[in-house]
Amino acid sequence: MSPKRKPSKAAGNKRRAAAPAEAQPESKLTIARHSGTQWKLVHPSCVREREEDIAEVRRMLDEGEVDVAIDELRWLLDECGELIEAHRLLGEIALADGDLPLARGHFGYAFELGRAAAGPVLDGTLPGHLPENAALHESAKGLAWCLHAMGRDKLALEVVRQTLAWDPQDPLGLGVWPEQWQNQPPQRSEP
Repeated sequence: MSPKRKPSKAAGNKRRAAAPAEAQPESKLTIARHSGTQWKLVHPSCVREREEDIAEVRRMLDEGEVDVAIDELRWLLDECGELIEAHRLLGEIALADGDLPLARGHFGYAFELGRAAAGPVLDGTLPGHLPENAALHESAKGLAWCLHAMGRDKLALEVVRQTLAWDPQDPLGLGVWPEQWQNQPPQRSEP
C-alpha cells in the first residue's frame, strides 16, 4: 500500500504516490566514479523520484509562496531524508529569515550526508560543477558561513577545508574566507 501524500496547496498540483521507503532498491546516498579521479554522488531512487517536486518548490519560492514551499519541503524530507536539495533550500529559507541555528541544522545535515557518502577514503575529487554534487557544495558553503556567523570559526574552517578537498577548483570561492575571517568579525548577512 502506498502512503497517502498530503495534497499541496499549489494550484494544478499533480502528484504520484511514492513507494514506501522500505521498498526502495537504492535507499542510501553513495558515490560513483564520474571520470578519472572525479566522483559524483549517486542519489537514492527516492531523491530522483522527487525531482519534479523540487522543481515545483523552486517555482513556489520564485512566486513568493514561501510557507507552502516550506510545507512541501518538510513533506519531501519525511518521505526521503537524503534529499540534500530540500535541506539546502530549507537552510536558505531559514538564513533569509535570520534563523542561523535552523539554517545551520539543515545545511549541516546535508553536509553530513555527503561526507558519509564520500567516506574517508575518497581517492579523488567530488567536483561542485557536477549537477549531482552541486547541492552538497552549496550546503557546505551555507554551513561554513552560518558557523562563522555564530562564532564557531574552528568548525567553519573544517567545513571549508573539507569542501576544498572535495573540489580544489573552489567554484564557490570558499578558499578566501579563512583569511577574510581573520581580518573581520562575523557578519549576519547572507553568503
